Amino acid sequence: MQTFDPVLLEQWDRQYVWHPFTQMQQYVQEKPLIIARGEGSYLIDVEGNRYLDGVSSLWVTVHGHCHPALNRAIKEQLDLIAHSTLLGLANVPSILLAKKLVEITPSGLNKVFYSDAGATAVEIALKMAFQYWQQKEGGRHHSKTKFISLAEAYHGDTIGSVSVGGMSLFHGIFRPLLFQCLHAPAPYCYRCPLELEKDGCGMACVDRLEELMGKHHGEVAALIIEPLVQGAAGMITAPAGYLRRVRELCTRYNILLIADEVAVGFGRTGRLFACEHEGVSPDLMCLAKGITGGYLPLAATLTTDEIYSAFLGKPEECRTFYHGHTYTGNPVACAAALASMELFEQEGLPGTLQPKIELLRRGLESFWQLPHVGDIRQRGMMVGIELVADRETKKSYPVQEQVGHRVILEARRRGLIIRPLGDVIVLMPILTMSEGELNNVLEITFESIAAVTGH
Repeated sequence: MQTFDPVLLEQWDRQYVWHPFTQMQQYVQEKPLIIARGEGSYLIDVEGNRYLDGVSSLWVTVHGHCHPALNRAIKEQLDLIAHSTLLGLANVPSILLAKKLVEITPSGLNKVFYSDAGATAVEIALKMAFQYWQQKEGGRHHSKTKFISLAEAYHGDTIGSVSVGGMSLFHGIFRPLLFQCLHAPAPYCYRCPLELEKDGCGMACVDRLEELMGKHHGEVAALIIEPLVQGAAGMITAPAGYLRRVRELCTRYNILLIADEVAVGFGRTGRLFACEHEGVSPDLMCLAKGITGGYLPLAATLTTDEIYSAFLGKPEECRTFYHGHTYTGNPVACAAALASMELFEQEGLPGTLQPKIELLRRGLESFWQLPHVGDIRQRGMMVGIELVADRETKKSYPVQEQVGHRVILEARRRGLIIRPLGDVIVLMPILTMSEGELNNVLEITFESIAAVTGH
């Protein structure tokens, strides 16, 4: 294998690469961390340094890096064919994976439409929901053209997915390009948008959602939600029963429910899919990230027979879903996903996660000793630790202090890779991490927060 001088790679990285969600003026002033390979729970840089992967390489790695079963599945598929279009043709892995996804997802989701990323899975769901109402019963519901999403929502970076997003930091500048969306308050109990206390609020945020639906249901095609956890918003965890009530309201007001399980799916919340926790079956479900175990770009949008049937008709009726991607249903990616699904079954994931979830919960209790920890949010293997300048007032740190960024650099020096969402420190460990490795993640995170915040 060809090797390169690490110093030269650093130079080329600064000179040629524009990194996502990264302020490059700041980035080029710091020493870049260049990953060369991975082993299990570890990433290894070009200088041979090892780091625990505390965010599953942006929430995608499930079974660990360089897993022999996943490697083998990809190599075997490459010996057959790397790619064949799904436009008017089929391929073996995409068929087998679609069958498997229908079997393991909530009941009623019987059709699978492939794409390549979480944002495109969402874009497809939005277009399906829109076109469904235009074609259902001869277009009698043509007025249902809008969407409801939650404040602080993040559903991807395409124009459609940004339109249903609610994070002004990411999306505000693009507002002239976006279509109109109705926003309901987020269940952000630590910073309640309704200025209520969690213990006595009666989930008033759901009442506001119902008011919105009652007023606009005749013009709303669908509501989109990240079930249980709003990830990019800072690991905002919804209270128990919230998702079930949202499902009930969608049914009552004849609004489709789109579950964006891109981040929360495939074991992250302690069950295979977040919707399972409250017995919810959505009308459309978006999957990506962990679907291939963290190996290749692949996404899927699942939907019901009812929605699928609205697109059936003679060619001259033009009821076709005119949407597709060049690599839709890529055989190599689908083969990796199938191998990942087999590992879930063979290793009993996510049933094996409960002791690890409890280990995290117990370990996180010690973080309250740190005076600048304002809130700790956990759902399964997803954790957000919100740092504040003042715990009593919940005052945030000034942006220019870059506290979250400084914490992750400190953690990196100690052998752990994590990423912040502002000043929320995110832990999203690989599901197969050992308990010893999880303890190391907690220990390094604690020490790094203490070192940066001065306590």
